[in-house]
Amino acid sequence: MKSFTPKSALTALVSLALIAPVAATAAATTAPAPQAAALAQPAKGVQMPAEYVKTLARSAYVWGWPLVNMQNRFNAITKAPYPGKLNGVLPAAPRGQISMLNDYIDPSQNFIACPNQDVAYGLGFFSLDEEPVVIQVPDFGDRFWVYALYDQRTDQFGELGKPYHSKPGFYLLVGPNWKGEKPAGIQAVVRSSTALANGIPRVFMDDTAADRKAIQPLLNQVVAYPLSQFDGKMKTVTWADSKAIQGPKSSGGGETKWVVPEKFFDQLGAVLDAVPPLPGEEALYAQYRSLLDAGAKDPAVKKLMVDTAKQAEEDTIKQFHQWKHNGVPAGNGWNRSVNNAQWGLDYFNRTGTSKSNMFDNRPNETQYFYTDNDAAKVQLDGKNSYEVTFAAGQEPPVQGFWSMTLYNKHHFFYPNELKRFSLGTKNKDLKRNADGSLTLYVGAKSPGKAKESNWLPAPKDSFSLYIRAYWGKAGITDGSWQPPVIRKVR
Repeated sequence: MKSFTPKSALTALVSLALIAPVAATAAATTAPAPQAAALAQPAKGVQMPAEYVKTLARSAYVWGWPLVNMQNRFNAITKAPYPGKLNGVLPAAPRGQISMLNDYIDPSQNFIACPNQDVAYGLGFFSLDEEPVVIQVPDFGDRFWVYALYDQRTDQFGELGKPYHSKPGFYLLVGPNWKGEKPAGIQAVVRSSTALANGIPRVFMDDTAADRKAIQPLLNQVVAYPLSQFDGKMKTVTWADSKAIQGPKSSGGGETKWVVPEKFFDQLGAVLDAVPPLPGEEALYAQYRSLLDAGAKDPAVKKLMVDTAKQAEEDTIKQFHQWKHNGVPAGNGWNRSVNNAQWGLDYFNRTGTSKSNMFDNRPNETQYFYTDNDAAKVQLDGKNSYEVTFAAGQEPPVQGFWSMTLYNKHHFFYPNELKRFSLGTKNKDLKRNADGSLTLYVGAKSPGKAKESNWLPAPKDSFSLYIRAYWGKAGITDGSWQPPVIRKVR
């Protein structure tokens, strides 16, 4: 697990509620668990000292940030028409359906940090206990694809994609309380652990006009709809005709503010009701409910909770934006993701990823490598020029594809005349060196016409680099592959 010490935040994080599940799990391996009915629960109506309120409120904010984030995305994105695009750039659809892009994601979007320019994305949010959803899988042939399905904790559920050898056809997504038989014509039933869930299809596309044309019939069959509309026939939607709607907007160049500290504790209770505790989290939930109860009875306690949430946003959540707090060292100054999309009790990485690059794929589907710094541990800056050389045979070993993406200081694309934001498998005009190695050039200044096909344009200030390895082979899966050195050349 990654570690850092942001002012007083880590002390608060581990001093109380967030260690409860770990302690409970450890104890369960050494002694019989007491009967649940015999365990005393936090008393209601107690007068909590101010420091206790702040400690518990801070841990609740860090723990609950990803779950409230998911709830607020659901609330905003499901207001879209069908088919729709939020602010004209993000796929969006009413509850129980998805919308697909018919090209790479628009470089101007700021609804989701660290998007890629390797796939055509889809997005949909579901309330699966209210309405099970059928999702269609066309015959993608040899093309890489994966439908990442997330519960409200941002854990993936189900296995649907090329890494799982999934067959074309129809799949039924259901909630934790759904009871029923698999309908005729459905390949499989896929169950979420929470009623609120979302799906993000990713379909690989080469950066060529020919592949953009070839992929359209496939994308138009990536459709989801309530079970009541299932008739056993493959439906088609022309996603190029999606309508734009207005949604939340960001200020200052960063990601849309999905979690608002001032409103957090007004939303947490509903989240605790909707998301059942994982084994070992029962005490955690009881502590947070006792806090909400105290805040509901005493305006001074509620104000202290809100003030603590605002402070935690500043001195804890914002620090997760830095890549040194994301994952574990991967060599040559890079970090790599861990536990991605299967967080369990790893609240640190769950919240860190929700802030810096939400909606990772599982490690077997995608491994992520990222850095803010060059080989000398100095912040990457576009006023400098850099070379990133993969030795012959040392590009990321994958069965799917790989890419290296450049993000600005907010983890979004940098607009440039080449309209180029990443390089990798999708690019068919990369030039190799005489020895078979591959050098990518990074900086605000062109490396020269002869090398421009391998150039990632950078802003004239700080930026970061991010390598994706989809469906990794040995080296990626066992952690032995190391990303290349980032060498400053001028």
